[in-house]
Amino acid sequence: MSLLTPLAPGVFYLPGAVNSLVLANGHGGALLVDTGLDDSHARKLLRAVEGEGLTPSALLNTHSHADHHGGNAFLLKRFPGLEVYAPPLEAAIIAQPLLEPWGLFGARPPRELQGKFLLAPASPARPLTATGPLTLGGVTLELLEVPGHALQMVAVRAGDVLYAADALFGPEALEKHPLTFCADSGAQKASAARLGRLPGVRVTLPGHGAPTTDLPGLAAANLAAYARTTAAVLGGVEMGPASTDELLGRVCEALDVTMTTAGAAVLNRAVVAAHLTELLEAGQVTLSVQPSGLTFARA
Repeated sequence: MSLLTPLAPGVFYLPGAVNSLVLANGHGGALLVDTGLDDSHARKLLRAVEGEGLTPSALLNTHSHADHHGGNAFLLKRFPGLEVYAPPLEAAIIAQPLLEPWGLFGARPPRELQGKFLLAPASPARPLTATGPLTLGGVTLELLEVPGHALQMVAVRAGDVLYAADALFGPEALEKHPLTFCADSGAQKASAARLGRLPGVRVTLPGHGAPTTDLPGLAAANLAAYARTTAAVLGGVEMGPASTDELLGRVCEALDVTMTTAGAAVLNRAVVAAHLTELLEAGQVTLSVQPSGLTFARA
């Protein structure tokens, strides 16, 4: 029984905590898009690909979060000559992965922030110099710029199949994580809205969740979730001037979010900070410097 689920001729995916897209090149090779969190996912991905009579021809990481490139190291051990591609800023972080927890913490991260969920093994990723139609690993595809969740994330279109990466999340993922991670919440909303208007897409695969034939509906569900987060952050500010950390507590209470790990705390703090920046730029919030640090208040 095949481990891969077909989406179209030559287009498959491996379901998992993170979905991996597999694009056959018609010559026995396959471009692997997003390799999962760790060796376990990558081992299963390779077994599934080889089960279809295919050999990896290249790797593409849509962005630099550890759960999307953590499997690279296992595959590169088996196939040292594989090229790894990613958008330029994302490629830099994939090559120097300490930058991810460092950026979230704001300094050299403590041990609690250096687990596999935030710190993947380094990969020699090559920066992609262009988006749009191109050929990688013998596969012709289209890369779409979808910044927001990560600063230079891309989605992948292969014919009438769209792999949205983390520009769109499945309904269960949205429900499980009310504070959907983003580096730029305004760009996140714009990317989701833009994908929702794409013509000619038959099936959409989110980075987390099941495929769907209702791209506009999936985009609308994501936009509604992102708007709820913005509203919760603004509601926290309306309770009185506060720091980012104080607002994080207010937002978590409003959205019934319980944090139990250091990783969850820094990720959720970043989400609140991103929405604060969006609200500042919209003129709905003000920023001041107080003896206790940066303070946000209603404009």
